[in-house]
Amino acid sequence: MGFILLEALGALLLLVLIVWWTMFAGRPRGELPTPAEPAAPAPESAPSAQQVGKLNG
Repeated sequence: MGFILLEALGALLLLVLIVWWTMFAGRPRGELPTPAEPAAPAPESAPSAQQVGKLNG
């Protein structure tokens, strides 16, 4: 029983170390700044009946 608890404690310690490592092992001066995203273009409207008639001939 004691061995199972010791093994569980070791696994928990390993998990905490992995999480700690991944949280603080980033770039030395933090994340790179993200460039300003351009405004999304306005979605085009559906073609009108006149435009569809021209396309179909």
